[in-house]
Amino acid sequence: MPAWHFGAIGTHWEIDTVDALDPATKGAISDRIEEFDQAYSRFRDDSVVMSLSRDAKTVTLPDDAEALFSLYRALYEATDGALSPLVGDTLNHLGYDATYRLTSLPGPAGPTPAFDDVVSLTGTTLTCYRPVTIDVGAAGKGYLVDIVAGVLDTSGVHEYVIDASGDVLHRGHTPQRIGLENPRDPSRVLGVAEVSNQALAASAINRRTWGNGLHHIVDALTGLPTRSVEATFVIADTAALADGIATALFMSPPEKLRSVATFDWVIMSSDGSLQASPHFPGEVFSL
Repeated sequence: MPAWHFGAIGTHWEIDTVDALDPATKGAISDRIEEFDQAYSRFRDDSVVMSLSRDAKTVTLPDDAEALFSLYRALYEATDGALSPLVGDTLNHLGYDATYRLTSLPGPAGPTPAFDDVVSLTGTTLTCYRPVTIDVGAAGKGYLVDIVAGVLDTSGVHEYVIDASGDVLHRGHTPQRIGLENPRDPSRVLGVAEVSNQALAASAINRRTWGNGLHHIVDALTGLPTRSVEATFVIADTAALADGIATALFMSPPEKLRSVATFDWVIMSSDGSLQASPHFPGEVFSL
């Protein structure tokens, strides 16, 4: 399958298709990614969410906003508030900011505000009652994968694999076998998943880590990086669900997340032990 490689939202993407994508389809994908990035990026000063970090106000978001924030609401409730899109200021405090300072500021970051105390969304209209840094990193990349898939579908491309650095969406007749990367040794795998017309998302603390025990997956209730889980792998019907649930598993057990969606999973705990859902489609090896 021809492959299109490109960079977007700070990471590497690959789209494999039966036939090479034409310039118009590539342009439509690039434009849609730019629209998403301009709205939600915490790493560019001209984005909508960065404007909300400076002023309390009302803004208009892209058409995807309602579905994206509905997913965050479901994950927020299923994790009892541990997964929140309002952890941006905490991440900034810990050093994962737009300048990649990677040095934590003195003292605790302070509590993450409750969702309804700070923001409200009606359709695509978002109101922030006080300045706050929104971070959609828990599910945003997966959601963008789904958006790109929608562009492909609209362009008449119906067999493809989108791989956005660990968030993979498959459409086609032949299932895709995907290795589950070992976070302790990326040259090895923990197992293999077989994905057919679904999405696989992987999340691990080794991808964005700095300092002593600091990484990008933060529990909103404690203001600290999570500790008990080292990596997760989730298969779900959409990339947004797979991505969001893969993050939520760092904070809550799979049973608590069944209210959000049906999914299969593999969890690597911080002690190196592996667990998998009973019907995970693939194989899981021992370390």
